[in-house]
Amino acid sequence: MRYAIGVEYDGHGFHGWQRLGKAAETGPGSVQAALEKALARVAAHPVVTTCAGRTDSGVHARCQVVHFDTDAVRTPRAWMLGTTAHLPQALCVRWAQPVPDDFSARFSARARHYRYRLINRPVRPALHRQYLSWELRPLDADAMHRAAQALLGEQDFSAFRTVHCQAPHARRDLQRICVKRDGDEVIVEVQANAFLHHMVRNIVGSLLDVGAGEQPETWIAELLAGRDRSVAGPTAPAAGLVFLGPLYPPEWQLPAEVTLPA
Repeated sequence: MRYAIGVEYDGHGFHGWQRLGKAAETGPGSVQAALEKALARVAAHPVVTTCAGRTDSGVHARCQVVHFDTDAVRTPRAWMLGTTAHLPQALCVRWAQPVPDDFSARFSARARHYRYRLINRPVRPALHRQYLSWELRPLDADAMHRAAQALLGEQDFSAFRTVHCQAPHARRDLQRICVKRDGDEVIVEVQANAFLHHMVRNIVGSLLDVGAGEQPETWIAELLAGRDRSVAGPTAPAAGLVFLGPLYPPEWQLPAEVTLPA
């Protein structure tokens, strides 16, 4: 039987989602390794997981969706509470439900969305610092929002991918991007069919230069057209980034927070 689960984690204490080699899975290790170990305790057999989207070291997730196969007969409640009981405090299973065998946490998703939060003031944050980036330069969030709209649609995002990205091509469909201010916070929300390695953080890093007035609003469109990562802005820190979750068609009957509108 195949199960889908919704997983929440604080990425600050992990080396990202992806399972590392056995020798490297020491200390905090990876989210995947910790989750598979806990699931195996409940299933009483080894469990291999597939996630909707891999996150980097220090990146958090509100609802990462994961699927796994098992012959163990357990209730969804047992998978949720039993697994969480064997997980570190920074990781929990929020829900679990059986799904058809052809469901894939990765390939059945039609979109993924992220939120990046930063505190914009002269002094670094003390509270919630593991969930916030910090920018001391005064930022014009409206200018950042206007500049970001050049990224909408299916584009080649080579200018915003890391050199270590293993994706076969850089074309992605960016469906929505919004930049807004809430008091001292500047918040960037972005949704696409899929993302390249460091794509969100690289976009944010370039938008910060626009918001600080060091580059014109047209610069983002120029970077996109130029496809040259070396001339774009720096990679924004991981701490401010949260993977809100993937989005699936309604026919999979998953919880509303990971389901596209009908």
